[in-house]
Amino acid sequence: MTRVLFAAGALLLAFAAAAQNYPTRPVKLIVPFPAGSATDQVARVVGAELQQALGQPFVVENKAGAQGAMAAVEVAKSSPDGYTLMLTTNTPHAANPSLFKKLNYDPVKDFTPITRYGTTSFMLMVRPDFPAKDLKGFIAHARANPGKLSAGYGSSGSQVSIAMLKQLGKLDIVEVPYKGIPQTITDTMGGSLQLTFVDMANALAQAKGGKLRGLAVTNAKRSSLAPDLPAIAEELPGYEIIAWFALMAPAKLPEAIVQRLHESNMKALAKPEVKEKFALVGTDVAPMGPAELGKFIQSEVAHWAKLVKLAGIQPE
Repeated sequence: MTRVLFAAGALLLAFAAAAQNYPTRPVKLIVPFPAGSATDQVARVVGAELQQALGQPFVVENKAGAQGAMAAVEVAKSSPDGYTLMLTTNTPHAANPSLFKKLNYDPVKDFTPITRYGTTSFMLMVRPDFPAKDLKGFIAHARANPGKLSAGYGSSGSQVSIAMLKQLGKLDIVEVPYKGIPQTITDTMGGSLQLTFVDMANALAQAKGGKLRGLAVTNAKRSSLAPDLPAIAEELPGYEIIAWFALMAPAKLPEAIVQRLHESNMKALAKPEVKEKFALVGTDVAPMGPAELGKFIQSEVAHWAKLVKLAGIQPE
C-alpha cells in the first residue's frame, strides 16, 4: 500500500513539474477551417503571442472538413498534455450537435476550456454587378427569382445566416456547402454563386478591394466596423448571428497548464497592438476565463439548437 501511495505521489509530482516547465517543445494549434479563414487569422495572432510569452513555437495546423468536426475529433482524442490545442469557434463547439445526427465527440465532456478571445459577425456579400444595390432591393430581387440564386456556406455561422435569411425573408435560395468561407468567396467572385455570408475579417478586405460588395451585416444593430451597412434585422426583425473564437484542449488538461495558457492569453489580449490586430480581422476582444467559458459553451449549445431549429435546418 505504501508503495502504491509513493508511486501515485511521485506521478503527481512529475505532472506538477511538467506543468510548471510547460511547454518544453513545440505546441500544435489545430484550426478547424482552411488557411485564410477568420479562425485561421485569429489563430496566427494568438499563436505568435503564446510563442513569445512561453518560448516555444505554436504551430498552426489547418484541419478543415465536416464543419470543424474532423479537427475536434483529433483534438478530443489527443493526450491532455498541452501539446495539442484547438482554436475553436461556435461551429464545432456549439452548432454541430444540432447540425449532425451523429458526432464522434462531445463538445463539453471531451474538452478543457481555456480562454475565449472574442466575437465576430458576418456580412452578406454579392458581386459588384449584382442587380440589387441594397438590402431591400436584394430581398425584392430574390423574391422575384425563386430558386435562381445560389448561396455558399463554409461554417455553421454562414449556414445558419443563409437559412435564417430564407426563413425570415420567405426566400427560395439554393444552398451550397463548402469546407470553408474562402472558397465561397472565390466562387461568388467567379459567378457560380450569387451570394455568400463572409466573416468580417475577409468581408472588410473584399469590400476594400472592390471584388465583392457588402449589402448587410448579421449583428442585431449596425457594426462599428461597417457603419454604412444596415443590419439584416432592419428589414427582417429578430435576425442576429454572432460567432466567437476560443482556445480549447483535450479533457483533463492539468490545471497548472490551463492557468499558464490562460494568463498568457489575458496578458496578450490587454495589449493595444493585439486589440488592433483583432480589429483588423473583424473581431471584438471579449475574453472569458476557463470556468466562465465552460458554462458559456453549454449555454451556446442550447442557443444554437434554437437557431438551427428557427432556421429550419435538418441535421445531416
